[in-house]
Amino acid sequence: MKQSIKFGLIGKNISYSFSKKFFEKKFQKLFLPHYSYDIFDLNDIQEVNTLFQNKALRGLNVTIPFKEKVIPYLDILSEEAEKIGAVNTILLKDGIKKGFNTDAIGFEKTLLIHKKEHHQNALILGNGGAAKAVQYVLEKYGIDYKTVSRNGKLNFENLTEELVKESPLIIQCTPVGTYPNTEEFLNFPFSGLTDQHLVIDLIYNPEYTAFLKRSADEGAKTVNGFYMLEQQAEKAWEIWNFQKK
Repeated sequence: MKQSIKFGLIGKNISYSFSKKFFEKKFQKLFLPHYSYDIFDLNDIQEVNTLFQNKALRGLNVTIPFKEKVIPYLDILSEEAEKIGAVNTILLKDGIKKGFNTDAIGFEKTLLIHKKEHHQNALILGNGGAAKAVQYVLEKYGIDYKTVSRNGKLNFENLTEELVKESPLIIQCTPVGTYPNTEEFLNFPFSGLTDQHLVIDLIYNPEYTAFLKRSADEGAKTVNGFYMLEQQAEKAWEIWNFQKK
C-alpha cells in the first residue's frame, strides 16, 4: 500500500474554499487514491507549526489572512515570494519549508488575456497579500498603478471619480463581497467607469460580485477571479510534484 500524501489549505473562515474540490478532482483524474486534501481553519498563524510536524504533509496553500504572516515560519522563499512579500503556496520537502507565490502567475495569465493597449494606468483596491502579487505583475509589464486602501493616503473616502476615469484598469483585491456577504461592495465612485475600463475582481465566490455588477452597469468590461484561482492552483500542483529544490 502506498504511503499517504497530504495537502491542505490554511486560512481563516475558509469553509467556502474552492481548493479542496479542485485538488480532490485532480487526485481522482490522476488515479492517486493515497493523496488527500484538507481544510485547516486556523485562529492564529502559530498553529501552522503543529501542521508542519505531520510527516505525510507535502504542501499547503495559504489564503487570507495568512499570506504575509506565514513567512516567518518558513525556511526559504522563492524569488517571486521574496520580492512580493507574500506566500500562497508552501512546499515541504527534505525537512525544508519553502514558500512560493503562485497568485502572481495566476493574475498575470488573467491580465494578458484581457488587457488592451490603453490599459496603462491602474488602481489596485486593497493592500494585502493578493494586492502585492498584483503590484508585482503590473511592475513587470510597466503599468503605472496607485493603491487604494482603508488607511492609506489614497483611501476609499478620498478616491475621486476623476482618478477612476484616468485609470482604465481596476483590480479589486479585498475580500469585500465574498460569500456569504454577497451584497457588500466597496465605497467606490462607479460613475467614473466607462466602456474603456477593465475591472478585475479577484473574488470567485460569488461568480459575479456586487462590485462587478455595479461596474458592468457603467459599461466596463468585467472579469472575476476564477481563472486566476485555477491557474495559481495548477502552478502549486507543479511545485508540489516537480520542484527540484
